[in-house]
This record gives sequence, structure tokens and C-alpha cells, in this order.
Amino acid sequence: MADHNQLGQWGEQVAKEYLLTQGYAISGENIRIAGVEIDFIAMKDDMICFVEVKTRSTDFSDPADAVDKRKRARIVRAADTYIRSYDIPLEPRFDLVLVIGSPASYTIEHIPDAFLPSLNNR
Repeated sequence: MADHNQLGQWGEQVAKEYLLTQGYAISGENIRIAGVEIDFIAMKDDMICFVEVKTRSTDFSDPADAVDKRKRARIVRAADTYIRSYDIPLEPRFDLVLVIGSPASYTIEHIPDAFLPSLNNR
């Protein structure tokens, strides 16, 4: 497995552990919906959170920059499909979890409501 894939898997595990300690219930991991992979679908309070995890080994570039307008639109469409398919009555939210570093030393940043669905997602 390529190093960047191993780093990504490690980052997702760190993000999952973080979300669980913050009181989130993980209802899905690496779910493919409408051709888009959602890293985590989590529930907390009256929200369903679609969580995108970005992992980098250094802080040379901001990992949040990898979630551009096109990626956000794809996540929103997938979330809409998921909510409609399962008739979920919860309010959706789109979160980012950024993991920077390595297992020896890392930082984690959770950005709830990292972006809002746009009316122009086409």
C-alpha cells in the first residue's frame, strides 16, 4: 500500500477516535453514495454529520484546501441522496477533521459546519 494511503487510513482512525470521544455516534465509515465516498456519517444531538477527513504529514499546505468547491458539491449531493434514501429527519451538517503529523506527534482540528450547501451545486 502506498505511503499516502497508509497515512490517510491512520488519519481516519485518529479522526474516528476523536469523534467518539466528543460524543458522536458513527453510523457509517467510508460509505459510497452516488459515486462519492463519505469518510464518516456521524450523529450527535439532532444533527447528521457528513465528515470529510484530510490528513497531511506536515503543515506545509492547509489540508482544508483539498476540499474545494467541486468536492463540497459532490459531498452535498451524496448527503442529499443518503438523507432522501433513508428518510432521515435530522438536520444535516458538513464537518471537516484535519489531521496533521504522524503517529509520533500530530494535531487534530475539527471544523463543525465547515461549509454550507450551496444552491448552485451544479
